Amino acid sequence: MKRRAAVYSASRSARTMPAAPAPLVSKAPGAPKPRARWVHSRSLRLGAVATIVVAAFGALWLSRAPAVTQQQVEALVHRAIAEIPPVPSATEAFEKIRPSVVAVRGAPDDGEEGTKAMETGKQDFQRGTGVVIVDSGLILTNLHVVAGARRVHVTFFDGTDSEAEVVGTRPEHDLAVLQAKSLPDDMMPAVMRSTAGLAPGDAVVAVGYPFGIGPSVSAGVISGLARDYVSPEGKRVLSNLIQFDAAVNPGNSGGPLITLDGEVVGIVTGLLNPSEQRVFIGIGFAVPIENAASAIGLNPF
Repeated sequence: MKRRAAVYSASRSARTMPAAPAPLVSKAPGAPKPRARWVHSRSLRLGAVATIVVAAFGALWLSRAPAVTQQQVEALVHRAIAEIPPVPSATEAFEKIRPSVVAVRGAPDDGEEGTKAMETGKQDFQRGTGVVIVDSGLILTNLHVVAGARRVHVTFFDGTDSEAEVVGTRPEHDLAVLQAKSLPDDMMPAVMRSTAGLAPGDAVVAVGYPFGIGPSVSAGVISGLARDYVSPEGKRVLSNLIQFDAAVNPGNSGGPLITLDGEVVGIVTGLLNPSEQRVFIGIGFAVPIENAASAIGLNPF
């Protein structure tokens, strides 16, 4: 099956986005520019609502004519309502993003055959999640998921396991870019959508591997925008984050935060819990996709 290049949604607003930093993954001279696909998902639903309004007014005007019955007017209105596209569900969003989500694990060292390092090195050092955003096998995840790991492996949705190389990092956003060495034939990159136009209360879905279990799905809403976050150890200070209340736990780090249309708006990076227990209490944070995509030189918004 032919693989797709990076894919973008066309959802936009008048909000001005900050300039993207320089890319961390260099492009070869003359390399083809990733193709983009624009999806007007929200405008389609608004158009359907407008159709109902026009149909209703038209029905009222036609109802003045003796040849049009009340039953015909009601039938026209009901038909217009029935043609409204249904609101997407979390289930549909998950099905769209699932082929692009990978489990990420890092090990300190595989060691040599027959050595103690061979045994201890095979134990998972760190677990997290990643999302494929370019058809060549480029994967976004969190830097803290792979930091200190000498070997990184990713597992795709079909069970394909591949060693991966860290090809770029952006510590100020807790981001790392991985390049998988082998890919499944039917892999598909995720669709990315600008965060411009998002508002508190908008529905979002988080997909990942909490505690290594997954892929797991949780749903919630955006709680706030442009938030700051300090890690429990005080080692990371992140800004301009998306705050959300879809449940996430250790292992979700690096996974996608998506809309109900299945479009990635952020990369999950942390959760807030004032206690010593690293479990979810209702406040999660994600790096906006603009910051994440710019780590590999992609910023079409």
